[in-house]
Amino acid sequence: MNGTEMIIYTAIVLFLAFLMGWFAHWIVHRFVRVGQGDMSDLDQMAQQLHEAEEQRDQAVAYFQQREAEITNQLSQTEAELGAAMDGLREARQEAEELRSYIERINAAG
Repeated sequence: MNGTEMIIYTAIVLFLAFLMGWFAHWIVHRFVRVGQGDMSDLDQMAQQLHEAEEQRDQAVAYFQQREAEITNQLSQTEAELGAAMDGLREARQEAEELRSYIERINAAG
């Protein structure tokens, strides 16, 4: 086999490979063709997905705002509880002082 024959055989093999690839491409696109009804369904699903994402974002923003409000209320409640506990502690101490004062007066009198 000389160089010219080799080139011709290679060209024929490459051309046949090209034809087989083109035919396979044509077959695939023939069976996978998307119809107009399918495109409208895809557009509708895309729109619904977009609306669902917007609703999700709104829900996330609402819950973040609500969480901030509840955290603020919790902080205020904890501060009020601390103040009430301090007041109760002072009242107990004062009551104890009054008891001991009354006991001293009763013991002396």
